[in-house]
Order: sequence, then C-alpha cells, then structure tokens
Amino acid sequence: MSWQAVWSKRLGLCLGVVLLCLLWCAPPAIALTEEQKLVAEAWRLVDRAYVDDSFNQQNWWLVRQKTLRQPLNTREQAYTAIQQMLASLDDPFTRLLKPNQYKSLQTNTAGELTGVGLQIASEPETGLLKVIAPIAGSPAEVAGVQPSDTILKIDGVGTAGLTLDEAADRMRGPIGTQVVLTVQRNGTVLSDLAIVRDRITLNPVVAELREAPVLPGAAIAPKKIGYIRLTQFNANATTEVAHAIRDLEGQGAEAYILDLRSNPGGLLQAGIDIARFWLPEGTIVYTVNRSGVMGSFDANGSALTTDPLAVLVNQGTASASEILAGALKDNHRAQIIGERTFGKGLIQSLFDLSDGSGLAVTVARYETPNHIDINKHGILPDRLVALTPEALTQPGTPADAQYQAAVDVLATQFATTPATTAVANAGAA
Repeated sequence: MSWQAVWSKRLGLCLGVVLLCLLWCAPPAIALTEEQKLVAEAWRLVDRAYVDDSFNQQNWWLVRQKTLRQPLNTREQAYTAIQQMLASLDDPFTRLLKPNQYKSLQTNTAGELTGVGLQIASEPETGLLKVIAPIAGSPAEVAGVQPSDTILKIDGVGTAGLTLDEAADRMRGPIGTQVVLTVQRNGTVLSDLAIVRDRITLNPVVAELREAPVLPGAAIAPKKIGYIRLTQFNANATTEVAHAIRDLEGQGAEAYILDLRSNPGGLLQAGIDIARFWLPEGTIVYTVNRSGVMGSFDANGSALTTDPLAVLVNQGTASASEILAGALKDNHRAQIIGERTFGKGLIQSLFDLSDGSGLAVTVARYETPNHIDINKHGILPDRLVALTPEALTQPGTPADAQYQAAVDVLATQFATTPATTAVANAGAA
C-alpha cells in the first residue's frame, strides 16, 4: 500500500472520529417554553394571513427571533411581547385580544355588553383615540359624546399610550359604576363627562312607517315611507332588517330611508346579507388579499323590495356600513345623502390562540363595485348635507335636515319616474 493511500485512510478515520465527537458533544435542541410557544403561535398566524406580505417593510422572521429573545417568564410578558410584535406592523386593527377581551368582543358581536356604549378607533396619523360613533341610546350618547370626538383621558389616564382594547377595557365595567372621559371636539377640550356604565342592549334596528308630505306638482309621490335605522352589524342585524322590511312592505311602504349614520360596522357577512335584501343583482363588494387575488360577493336574487331607496350616512358610518352604502351607490340602487363616511376599508379575521386569547388580523381590503378603495377616504354621498345638532337629538324627524333631504329626494324620484315606481310597487305587493 502506498504512503498516499495510508495517509488518506488515516485522514478519513480522523475526520470520522472528529465528526462523531462533534455529534456526541452537540447540545440538544432547546425546547420552547409555554410562553415562547404562545408568541410563536401568534407570529405564525400573522405570517400566514396578514394582508401586507412585506409586513410593513420589515423582515418578519427577524422580528420573531428578536421577540423570542426577550424575557418571557410570565403570561403577561408573553402578551407584552406579542403586542410589541404586532405594533411593528403599524396597523391598529391587527391586535392581541387577551382572554377577557376576546370574550367581550364575542359578546359584543353577539348582541350585548356592559359599559358606556362607544365605538372607537385609533387615528393612524396621530395615534389619538377617536370616537367612531356612540351606540344609540347608550350612556355615552345620552352624555353627549359625538362621532369624531377625541377621547384624551379615561379616569385621568391619558389615552395616547393605550391600545384600542386597553381603552375599551377601561370604559367597560359593572353596571352602575362611573367612568370620567376627557373629550376634545374640534380642537376644544370639553368639560369632563361623568358617565354611568349600563347594560348596552345591541338591538340594531329601529323601524317605523312614516307618512310623507306630497311634493307640490308631483303626479305620484310616496305617501308612506319605511324608515329603518340600523346602528350596528351584529349577529341580530340580518334577521331584524329582514323582519323590518317585510313588516313595512305589509303596511304599504312605497319607498325607504335606510339610516346608517353613526353605524360603526361589525360583522362583514351581515353587511353582505343586508345588501342582498335591497339588490336584485350586481356585485356587492370586492375583497383583495395579500397576493392581489380578488374575490367578490354578489347579489343572489333574494331582494325583498325594489321600492325607491335613500341612504343616510355621516362621519361615523364605517366598515360594514360603508360596504353596504358603497354597494347601493355603485349599483345605482339608492341615493346616498349626508357626509363623507369614516373610511375603514380593511377586513379582519379572528383567530383563537391556545390559551383562550385571540388575534384580530387584517387579512384583506375591500373595494366598492366600481373598484373604489375607501380606506382612509370614505364614501362621498350623492348629496352632501351637513349633520345638524337636531339630527343627533331627533333623528328621523322633520327637524333632521339629512332625513328631510332624503324625503325630498324620494319625492323627486317619484315625480320624475312615476311609471317605474308604479310597476315596482305592484311587483312588491
């Protein structure tokens, strides 16, 4: 055997021994703690579903590694780490919901809660806590809180550093207890509002048949107008709106006013189903995911009425209510009257975490049937009418300028298209 062969054999043997030693001495893989597993679970859900695949122009894997290197010895530390991780996305709607918050949210969409009755959002540019709308009849509405108000403090605690859920938690509480809100309106700080918490029953629909004045000179005008005020898209909304339309049709309604003012949204599917009550055909909304894949929801021939329709909106009209208003506007099914809407065009899905908490993750954005992206822009009404103080205290009455404008629009429609109206009414009967 040549010396080269001998040395080659010895070298191979040495390398094998070294490799075996390295394998034998290598430390075992470190198992993740329960807190680390929770953080990793949250990271993975966002990684799979978040609408922006650039994750706000950052390396999402490095965010995971950095987060897992933090001290994670308690559940609260894990929650804080998840919140910091989500904050890097710069999306206030993608958030952690601790077990009690997750349960409260599920209760909210199911139909009731206890607190002051405010729908809130974080202003993206400033981080300020803005009021989308008070819930109709809630302690907050009675106290005078209005859409677009800024909440500066809750019980003396500044809201600038609070998440939406932390702010909501501070305003919720047992029935009969008091919370003090420091409110700013149009740049002026108002006197502190002491509000007593109560049970907020989320019956989202008020419906009533109204006798309408006849427009002078009109050959045909609606004498009976069905007024439907929809305050939220919760689990009860679809059934209640369907019941309201059928009941008003049975009472002889000839036209409708759908009041979506200060409706902050809610369940996306409820908004789609209610749109189908008014639209015999056409696209309701497009959804666009992180891959740019576009889906759509369409009318399915289940419209409950073809009678003329006017829709009232204001700055507190948001999310699912904007989907509904946009669908009715772009399909020329209704005249939209009031103010430019809030402009929330993002869709969140809820995901369970293993410890009973949850994640709300922005998974898509939506566009109106005319492919208008309303996020941060809102929907521009067909007829702009400013919201008056009377509209807040006496909605749906002659003192309400927006409501009266809707009545005038319906009367004009009847006056200019009497034949079409007559056929529609006959079909609805």
